[in-house]
Amino acid sequence: MNLDTQAATVSRSALWSARILSALVALFLLFDAVGHMVKPAPVVDAFARLGYPLSTSLEIGIVELLCLVVYVIPRTEILGAVLLTGVLGGAIATHLRVGSPLFEAYIFPFLVGLLVWGGIWLRDARLRALFPLRLAG
Repeated sequence: MNLDTQAATVSRSALWSARILSALVALFLLFDAVGHMVKPAPVVDAFARLGYPLSTSLEIGIVELLCLVVYVIPRTEILGAVLLTGVLGGAIATHLRVGSPLFEAYIFPFLVGLLVWGGIWLRDARLRALFPLRLAG
């Protein structure tokens, strides 16, 4: 299935919802990656609280930015989503290790991951076929 055929199988509203979801996720992750590279006070505090050396902040920001670039390119968006899922899993593991509050540790990264995949799911018929939404009833 080529990209043109794939886009034609998605309703206009689903396509725009997918684009908005993906854009919001991309903007948030861009903000986060740049924050890791610029190292404002909240990032410095978070690294101290999480027990990571601040010197790793730049590398984490670069990795996150590279994963994001792969995610926003339509031909590589699935690979980007897989890579971002790994980054978010690392964030969850880090917060669990230090006993962060529930929202920070589990819920927020999980929701971001859902949005990463949700945007692709809405616009890609192949992904919807692989992971169909089945409502009870």
